[in-house]
Amino acid sequence: MNGIRRPRLALMLATFAFAFAGLSVSSAATAAGGTLDLTMETHAAFFSAETKQPKPLDPQVFVRDAKAQAGTGPQGIEHAAGFRPALISESPKTPLFNAQGKPLGFPLGKWLGARGKVHVAADGHTVTVRLTGLRPKGTYSLFENHFDQQPIGFTPLDGSGKTNTFVARNDGKATVTVKAPETMTHANAVLLVYHSDHQAHGTSRGQIGVNAHHELIARIP
Repeated sequence: MNGIRRPRLALMLATFAFAFAGLSVSSAATAAGGTLDLTMETHAAFFSAETKQPKPLDPQVFVRDAKAQAGTGPQGIEHAAGFRPALISESPKTPLFNAQGKPLGFPLGKWLGARGKVHVAADGHTVTVRLTGLRPKGTYSLFENHFDQQPIGFTPLDGSGKTNTFVARNDGKATVTVKAPETMTHANAVLLVYHSDHQAHGTSRGQIGVNAHHELIARIP
């Protein structure tokens, strides 16, 4: 019996040692690689997937449609008659408007063509966002989603609304670094808001669909 048990015991000890070593390596890698790099996606795609829209759309920018009646869109935004939320599948050349029918000054392709990268430093607070394809000289703000709140909450990414608003360069690019007040988790996302009135709104995003429009988002994994 002992001749049978010893090999089994040795195998068990070896397996435990291997698992412990693997755990140590994994922990060390996690500790050493505390930074986080994310690719932003359009808010239109994120919203459509989260809410399972039959036709992917952007609930915060609108297109002209003579048949559309005044009403409330899928995100609770009231829009004027003759306008409806833009479908992602529409022509990139389709002009965009706000919910009240005011021209935004660029087409759908430009709006959906923005790109962004998010880097969260090892401290979990310092967030750097690199953006391209923005509207030249456009006014933008970075906000933080709070998915653990009902309804979903939104606060300035810097916590105060003092350093989260910026103006894109002439080439449509921007790099912004802010310090989030608390460590970001999966309950949060980094959100890019475009201000079509060219004004900062402090701790508020503005009037959604009218002078404030969610463009890009990256949820923390």
